[in-house]
Amino acid sequence: MNTQRLMKILLAPIVSEKSTMLADKHEQIAFKVCSTATKHEIKAAVELLFKVEVDAVRVVNIAGKQKRFGRTIGRRSDTRKAYVALKAGQEINFSEAA
Repeated sequence: MNTQRLMKILLAPIVSEKSTMLADKHEQIAFKVCSTATKHEIKAAVELLFKVEVDAVRVVNIAGKQKRFGRTIGRRSDTRKAYVALKAGQEINFSEAA
């Protein structure tokens, strides 16, 4: 896989109550990813950037909501989330990764 493509796959980590609970209980990390990314590319990107071993990747497509702005009707863009399960004993420290 192309290294430049892998660097553009992960857009941002998702930090919320739900994602923190997943990280504590199931050793999973949630990421906002590129809309064209595949599971294999997401796995390779996480392993390349954070130097950890990935066990599984789950991907969720989220449809954008329709919103009104005064008289006009707009639409939020579609997003894609990836839940990355790490192998036992693996951990991602975001402060060291930068």
